[in-house]
Amino acid sequence: MKEEITSFDLAAVISELSKIIEGSRIGKIYQINHKILLLKLRSPKGESHHLLIEAGKRIHLTSYDFEKPKEPPSFCMALRKYLENGIIDKIEQYDFERIIEIIVRRGDQNYRLIIEFFDKGNIILVDSENKILHALTYRKMRDRNILRGEEFKYPPKRGIDLKHVNLDDLHKMRDLGELEIVRALTRSLGLSGFYAEEILLRSGIDKSRPCISLSDEEFSTIYGVIRDLVSKVETGNHKPCIFVNEMGEWIDVAPFPLKKYSNLQTLEIETFNKALDEYYAKALVSLSVKQIEEKKGQELAALEKILEEQRRKLDDLKDKVSAYRKIGDVIFNHLYEIETLLSRIMSEKRSGKSWDEIKSILTEEKRNSIIPSTYFESINGETLTLKVSIDGEKFDLNLKMTAQQNAAEYYNMAKKSEEKIDGIERAIKQTLEKIEAVKAGAIRIMGEVSKPPQIRRKEWYEKFRWFLSSEGFLVIGGRDTSTNDILIRKYMEQNDIVFHADIPGSPFVIIKTQGKAPGEKTLNEAACFTASYSRAWRERIRAVDVYWVKPEQVSKTPPSGEYLPKGSFMIYGAKNYIRGVPLEVAIGIKREKYGFRVIGGPVEAISKQTSLYVKIVPGDEPSGKLAKNIRSMLANMVPYEERSEALKIPIEEIQAFIPLGWGSILTKD
Repeated sequence: MKEEITSFDLAAVISELSKIIEGSRIGKIYQINHKILLLKLRSPKGESHHLLIEAGKRIHLTSYDFEKPKEPPSFCMALRKYLENGIIDKIEQYDFERIIEIIVRRGDQNYRLIIEFFDKGNIILVDSENKILHALTYRKMRDRNILRGEEFKYPPKRGIDLKHVNLDDLHKMRDLGELEIVRALTRSLGLSGFYAEEILLRSGIDKSRPCISLSDEEFSTIYGVIRDLVSKVETGNHKPCIFVNEMGEWIDVAPFPLKKYSNLQTLEIETFNKALDEYYAKALVSLSVKQIEEKKGQELAALEKILEEQRRKLDDLKDKVSAYRKIGDVIFNHLYEIETLLSRIMSEKRSGKSWDEIKSILTEEKRNSIIPSTYFESINGETLTLKVSIDGEKFDLNLKMTAQQNAAEYYNMAKKSEEKIDGIERAIKQTLEKIEAVKAGAIRIMGEVSKPPQIRRKEWYEKFRWFLSSEGFLVIGGRDTSTNDILIRKYMEQNDIVFHADIPGSPFVIIKTQGKAPGEKTLNEAACFTASYSRAWRERIRAVDVYWVKPEQVSKTPPSGEYLPKGSFMIYGAKNYIRGVPLEVAIGIKREKYGFRVIGGPVEAISKQTSLYVKIVPGDEPSGKLAKNIRSMLANMVPYEERSEALKIPIEEIQAFIPLGWGSILTKD
């Protein structure tokens, strides 16, 4: 696992980012967790990018779709206030340090978003007067403060800027005497130990050499390596790669191959942004797996401890059962002698003798081997028990019981222990089942751990209403007057078919034929689509007439003396009517490469693509509530293991297919 991002890494990623995101407009800003920001960007060419920033760790474009918190933290809200809709004028690295600055212009104000990648990292928003507006983490330090309203100060320099280092700077390292050259490079140039070693490996110089022992030629070699590496990352002339060990683990990522990892497999990636994105996505999986292993390991350790204790108790109980039965058998084998001894002791006591006197008598008789006094070991007058030793077994007898009663008591104790054995064995079985369940659960959960889903790039037609007909034709329609206008002016082609409902407030809808003739199914589906997204839905009309025409019949030129508002067009010539078209829409989901995709349109078209759909008609349920109900119903249709994924589908993706914001759910046929 990569320990930290280096100055070389930042120089490489910024050389790529500057060409891609400078001039982009900042859309939405999300704070994924305490340290991770996600900026949605739109380039001047209309391209969409997602910039991921993790304080202290990384910055790169990402193709992955991270789950966003429902309630943005206060820091995120502050950034939205100042930066959303702003233009990124510049992104740059400060003095080859582990500091990145993003300069954002919004209105007549300029802001700097400063990202620090050393120590625990930080993200700081600074205004045009260099005053701190907000910070991810506020700190008071010896050399500077990160506090709201204070002037922003850079941290003290760690060494000479590598972009401006010269050969004389290296020669001065001889003044450090016996200090190892690897330490001198980190101290004088602010290099990480990792890259100081890499530079020396490339230079063919032992890292432990004293500075004073290096020749001018060797310092020149080191200087040449430094200049070469700096040039590679600054000009973008690098070969990003991921390093893989013999177990297939990704252990590091760098903007170019490293001598330090010459014994490892190298995966070359086209850009360093992509290399970082893929590396950290996989690292996230590895971290999740490790956390699962640790958690399940703790659960297993606790269960193993319980199992060990249960097995110990089981062994103790089995020993007791054996011992109690053996004692009972011994008593029965010597029933007469034991009964004689018990009766005599109690008789002596009733005659007035003390326990000490009785002990003395029995001890003397034992010495003289008089049976059964030889069984005697001791007497406890307080508990009224007699300890005896017979056939190698030592055990207590209750003086208030007969020998037979004592034997029965031991047999009864054996029986009770056996009953406990049954309970312990059941408990052991349950514990073993829990252990297996935890192991199986860990395997299942780790199998489910995956990278975040990739961001699905939207197709050009998704700015409109759209569906694919059951015959495979793309059908697109306007969402409002603006998209109606764009649809007809920009996307209508010679062989297309244009639809409109015979009611004011209808979208224009186009079947993109690509020169092929659509069948009756597609014509009817396009008509249903046109009717459902017209004003008739809001009026709760269940059916309307729809007509279709050819592109040459559609004109923006109104009759003389009349005016056509935006999104309206004149239709000339004969209209082809489809009468009594019902208003209904199916909204469903289907599995694609990037996960579940929401689709919507006529029931016949959607049912051809997926069995996971819900049918809606005009109604009085608002789109927000309706979308949640639709999502819940769709989630219940998928296999159990995919349900949580379905429930994460953004509500707005479903709302996009609900006509005019209202409707009601019908039970699927």
